[in-house]
Amino acid sequence: MSTAAHSSPVAIITGAASGVGAATAKMLAGKGYNVLVNYNRSADLAQQVVQDCLSLGVQAMAVQGDVSDDVVCNNLAQQAMSQWGRIDVLVNSAGATLFVPMSQLDDVQAADFQKIFGINAIGPFQMSRAVAKHMGPQGAIVNVSSVAGQLGMGSSFPYVLSKAALNSLTIGMARTLAPNIRVNAVLPGMIQGRWMKEGLGDEAYERVKHQFADSSLLGEVATPEHIASSVCWLLDKDCLMTGQLMVVDGGFTLGRPPSAAGKK
Repeated sequence: MSTAAHSSPVAIITGAASGVGAATAKMLAGKGYNVLVNYNRSADLAQQVVQDCLSLGVQAMAVQGDVSDDVVCNNLAQQAMSQWGRIDVLVNSAGATLFVPMSQLDDVQAADFQKIFGINAIGPFQMSRAVAKHMGPQGAIVNVSSVAGQLGMGSSFPYVLSKAALNSLTIGMARTLAPNIRVNAVLPGMIQGRWMKEGLGDEAYERVKHQFADSSLLGEVATPEHIASSVCWLLDKDCLMTGQLMVVDGGFTLGRPPSAAGKK
């Protein structure tokens, strides 16, 4: 471990092979962070994110693991400490869902809740616990949640409830880890990208995307980069916020006034 590596800030990002996690990894690398890119299944995508980070002049490594396993979470923290000797920020971006209409109650089983809660809620708790002991003053954690946890509607009941739990975890951890570590959450609405497209199928994805844009005050759907930019802002040491649930949905939750509906 070089002196330069030791002096550079360090970020751990879960679920960083694609989407918001990948976009955040590259943005933080551009800000001079050494980055641990966690992934579960997409090794090739994770290695590409690592290469993108390396091209920005920082150090980066990919580490496989399912954050629902506490052993994995502790290993991620230990790998960062062994490589760089510090952990400055954590972004809990790993996520899972089912695409089951909420009206289809019989199509969701207890095992679905357990699997999704393990990744979306228990994983962020375990990761926060694992890194907190290594973070110094001015540490920061951002959880990537969803407006689904506030609105009570989304891709499935297990997903909606898991994000509501993550929102409560954010507030509880902010109280617990203050004053040294700030904890906030970003709550996106729909995000453009592979995850939604694969879950919905191409035709339904385009239909839902247009419906979301038409219902939003700003008339557009967020990209992973939009959300990553908000994550990075919350991680900045000058951001005097903790325990906050920051909605980044283009005004979807506010809705468009009747006079604006249908206008472009």
